[in-house]
Amino acid sequence: MDCEAGEVPSQCRSWGSLRRWRSFFCGPQNLALKDVFTWQLFKTILMGQALSMLICGTAVTCQYLSEAGVATPMLQSFLNYALLLLTYTLALAFRKGENNIFQILKRKWCKYLLMALTDVEANYTVVKAYQYTTLTSIQLLDCFVIPVLMVLSWIFLKTRYKPLHFIAVVVCMLGVCAMVGADLLARRDQGSSSNVLLGDGLVLVSAALYAVSNLCQEYTVKNLTRVEFLGMMGFFGTLISGVQMAILEPKAITAIIWDWRICLLFVAYALCMYGLYSFMPVVVKMTSATAVNLSLLTADLFSLFCGIFLFHYSFSGLYIVSFVVIILGFIMFNIVPTHTTDLSHGNDGEYHLASSADIQQNEDVIIEDFLQKDGVENQDGTGCKRKEPCNGLSASK
Repeated sequence: MDCEAGEVPSQCRSWGSLRRWRSFFCGPQNLALKDVFTWQLFKTILMGQALSMLICGTAVTCQYLSEAGVATPMLQSFLNYALLLLTYTLALAFRKGENNIFQILKRKWCKYLLMALTDVEANYTVVKAYQYTTLTSIQLLDCFVIPVLMVLSWIFLKTRYKPLHFIAVVVCMLGVCAMVGADLLARRDQGSSSNVLLGDGLVLVSAALYAVSNLCQEYTVKNLTRVEFLGMMGFFGTLISGVQMAILEPKAITAIIWDWRICLLFVAYALCMYGLYSFMPVVVKMTSATAVNLSLLTADLFSLFCGIFLFHYSFSGLYIVSFVVIILGFIMFNIVPTHTTDLSHGNDGEYHLASSADIQQNEDVIIEDFLQKDGVENQDGTGCKRKEPCNGLSASK
């Protein structure tokens, strides 16, 4: 490497070493500060935290339902899937051609059945885990979804991560550890300890199922459409959760003392879950399923902040530290794009999953390319300038 004018050889070697390390951790991108802290990154953080607040809403309503003696996780899931059925599945029913629900069921019913089964059982197993193990164990072991999802993405989506991505995950895990430490100091280790081994096993199973479900969601929304994914989840999720509810919870449902407060809690829970399921594919398409799960680590913190006012939990400064550390890790993960093989077209080309710096660079390339080619006709002679996004993501329908 040649030294620039005015630089001594030792400074030149230092800069060269620094560039090599930066290339190792972040890839070949020359990221300036303005390319990192963009509106796209800010929007991604806000949308991720909106998902966390929706999860917080489900946690708070579940807490109130539990205090009222209601233990019907399948009924609650059924209400969510029924709302998806009444909106997205009906939207598919009114479509024409290959995007019609009957054509989709004819070609891919088995795949969507397995996807819905995975999602339903992931929700059910994590709720059951609360009967056997403590909240601390669930908070720690539930993070198992992130490494499992990264491995599955590496194998099936051909996603390739940089060392900075792994560092970002470790940073987020440190934030979770700070949150758990605050819980222990506040003696908020709720839950049961009747069978910790079984409960911890259920959490790990749930995390693995969530990872598979999120992987399928990422592939579907980026290569097909969000409406198709949610419509099929609503259709099969309603069937599966309905059957499971009829088998497991008839006594629990009949034991509920229905009043306006219980009905309002069920409605609030269903709407929060419906918003989460409807909104999450949008954020997954912008980033990745792994990035979204990193953002959702703050959901427990939002629940704790609500619990301070609603359930009189003790406050600890470690909660603020945990929130800041998790957000920092999320930013680190998103500033460097991951590289993924474009599976939708069956070739070996690469596209970048959306990240704040990556999207800004892509827009600059598209604009520059358009200006250079302005006035040049396509091969079909129409004069249209058709340029597919270089990140390879399909547009929403």
